[in-house]
Amino acid sequence: MRHGDKIKNLGRTASHRAALLSNLTCQLIEHKRITTTLAKAKSLRVYAEPLITRAKSDSMHNRRIVFSYLQDKEAIKELFGVIGDKVANRPGGYTRIIKLPRRMGDAADMAMIELVDFNEIYSKDTKDSAAKKTRRSRRSTPKKAEAATPAASPVAEAPVAEETAPGAPATEATENTETPAAEANEDPNA
Repeated sequence: MRHGDKIKNLGRTASHRAALLSNLTCQLIEHKRITTTLAKAKSLRVYAEPLITRAKSDSMHNRRIVFSYLQDKEAIKELFGVIGDKVANRPGGYTRIIKLPRRMGDAADMAMIELVDFNEIYSKDTKDSAAKKTRRSRRSTPKKAEAATPAASPVAEAPVAEETAPGAPATEATENTETPAAEANEDPNA
């Protein structure tokens, strides 16, 4: 029975499993996306994400710890350089597993595991939606209120200007008609 046995052994000894996960992590760092079996992808996520978390703070201590797992200088440079900068603001969840059709030879469950921040397809959608997204409120925006005020004020001013004699009283009358309209547009809650 396997009660309480939470580690996925993948049918390998401990040393073989460590080497496998180390190599898969180096390939994931290098290519940003790899295809493997579903069981390996799930084990890889558990193995790689703490290492990516360490890459968020670039220190000699973190580099040595990650190097003890990966044993690949080029992968360390890529991880602490490009990947560390991209995931600096992400609080976790650096990888995504996408299930693929079964493998033809042995019908194994296949999956693609990728780094979330390096997928161009999804990142373009999020940038476009963020750019197109506008803030909506129940109140009219100040730009709309200002645009409505000049359109309404010439109509209100014309009858007042015709009724009053040219001179000082006409300007006072137009100022009086503009003031209530401006106050009404400035404070919609009043």
